Amino acid sequence: SPVPEDAPLGTVVALLKVRDKDSGENGQVWCELSGESPLSLVSSSGGSYKVVTSQALDREQAAEHRVTVMARDRGTPSLLSRASLVLEVSDVNDN
Repeated sequence: SPVPEDAPLGTVVALLKVRDKDSGENGQVWCELSGESPLSLVSSSGGSYKVVTSQALDREQAAEHRVTVMARDRGTPSLLSRASLVLEVSDVNDN
């Protein structure tokens, strides 16, 4: 669903759950977003993350934002998984 351009900062736009069935460091996973966007990743408990708005959205400047979520374990060698997210921004009547 598109997010309106007047959505307040901190609006949750996606929920993520990451798991690694390995034990020890190989089972510890951390995530990050790549690419420039008005989104940030907030860690919750138990491998859950929220993708939230961290800057004002402006439909006239960008109708959508594409980011890549990267999940990496702490093993050696470290394994990496990626997923792409697309945030569509809906226009709000400025008049």
